[in-house]
Amino acid sequence: NSLKQLNEKQLFEEIEKLRRELFSLKLAVVSSPPKDVTQFSKLRKSIARALTYLQEKQSNVMQEEVK
Repeated sequence: NSLKQLNEKQLFEEIEKLRRELFSLKLAVVSSPPKDVTQFSKLRKSIARALTYLQEKQSNVMQEEVK
């Protein structure tokens, strides 16, 4: 997966980008029905995936500091 190859800063940026997309999608639904309702779950899963990779990277750094 391409998210695995990103560093922490890039993951933060990607998470923010995905959250903005989700927010704008929610706003768009108010004015008109979505073309693809699965887009919500796809974005939420992508955010969760990115947060998981970020947490893994941060825990790896913490473990290496303890050694």
